[in-house]
Amino acid sequence: MATRSIPHVLVIGAGIGGLTTAALLLQAGYKVTVLEAHIYPGGCAGTFYHQKFRFDVGATLAGGFSPGGPHARLAEMLGIEWPVKPVNPAWITYLNGRAIFQWAERERWWTEIDRHFPESASFWKKQEWLANQAWDISTRDFPWPPRSARDMLTILSAIQPTTLGAAPYALRTIASFLPPSASPTLRTFLDAQLLISAQSLAQTTNALYGSAALDLPRRGVNHVRGGIGSLAQTLANWGSQRGLTLLYRQKVERLEVKHGRALRVYTNKKQTFEADAFVANLTPWGLAALLGENAPRALRREIQTRPPTWGAFTLYLGVDASRLPPLPADHFQVIVDPSRPLGEGNSVFISLSPDDDPSRAPQGMRAVTLSTHTAIANWQIDEQASEEQSAEYTERMTRAAEIAIPGIRQAIRLALPGTPHTFQFYTHRPSGMVGGFPQTSLLRARSPWTGLANVWLVGDSIFPGQSTAGVTLGAMRVAGEVIHWLRQSCQNRSWSVAKAMNASKAT
Repeated sequence: MATRSIPHVLVIGAGIGGLTTAALLLQAGYKVTVLEAHIYPGGCAGTFYHQKFRFDVGATLAGGFSPGGPHARLAEMLGIEWPVKPVNPAWITYLNGRAIFQWAERERWWTEIDRHFPESASFWKKQEWLANQAWDISTRDFPWPPRSARDMLTILSAIQPTTLGAAPYALRTIASFLPPSASPTLRTFLDAQLLISAQSLAQTTNALYGSAALDLPRRGVNHVRGGIGSLAQTLANWGSQRGLTLLYRQKVERLEVKHGRALRVYTNKKQTFEADAFVANLTPWGLAALLGENAPRALRREIQTRPPTWGAFTLYLGVDASRLPPLPADHFQVIVDPSRPLGEGNSVFISLSPDDDPSRAPQGMRAVTLSTHTAIANWQIDEQASEEQSAEYTERMTRAAEIAIPGIRQAIRLALPGTPHTFQFYTHRPSGMVGGFPQTSLLRARSPWTGLANVWLVGDSIFPGQSTAGVTLGAMRVAGEVIHWLRQSCQNRSWSVAKAMNASKAT
């Protein structure tokens, strides 16, 4: 009797979502191959090397390492140690001449609230309570949105009596429980925090998700030694030591489908890879491009009707550390003009490499990443206009940085702008869309569903989406779904073989 082969899973993309899913499937005993188009892992949570600087591509801080957090749970599952160091304050927000410190300690944070927003104590108490319920749920298996009766049973078993009190807020927004006396400064502050953590503003951000997002500094954020890309590299190293096949410079160009199931992928290296199941660390638009005319009708409809996500304009600076003033933190958020919409250089997040991480910059220098949200439609222009606009945004970002770091302009020795075109070229995300979908309604949250029986999405497009912690949570769900499907598939195959053998004996 022939030995049954081990099921093979192919993962497209070595971002945090793809590598987390791959590691969990590998640990479960499956054969796993990861194909990555770039030369290093991480995607939008990667770190690139240029002129002896290591710049974070997009994300610069990571949460979810405290007990019960997604990264902490994954570390326990895999037996790994993350190269992280807590940051406190998480960042400082400059708004209307104020410096608002995002302290990790609850008591110090409440002192900041009393100093800057004394009228809002009731709001922050409610937000804190809702955040506790949301974080409690996140520590359990919670496959939202559900796709099956099995998912519904899992959700019901995860809900505790204390969390039922939060149910009325499931369809409300953050702004819905702000007091009427809330100042314009408070409203702008909330909008700025939610834009970077939920991709939407207080008026539209879901109350439960938004409360947890506002609580991130209290749950602990961390520097990653060597840059944020070290998270993906840690997963890649763990997998490679245990039999994971991880191939770089392998851009998947086509996913072949027959009778509603994927069969194999074709890459730019003219190679073909077959598998039993496929996980795509892509956006819905990216997956649809690989499927072409074989994309399921619902997926085609989704990419035609779903609004695009945000893009990002980034500015990577190499600065002379001796020309910088003493700084109270390494991370800053600047709102230049509260009367104008956020993003587009009017709200900027700034991260400096730590002084105690010499791997990030040459001696005496520091690597700085600045980022702002931008509408991708603003960059659908010709090359010359794009270059002119890039120069304009570079100046906007530099002026914003000077609010938090006086004299930074004179310290700049290297400046690299990054537009949505840059993200599209290096991360292969259609139109340069980054950050995932705005978390406006739990009813519009996206599952890993693709319309194909043996293909799943993973990454920031699926709930809970944003941040490496959110992507890790989503990847845990995907790994569980793939394992369940493979087991069911093997059982069905065994039953079919047994039935055929019995029929043969009978004849």
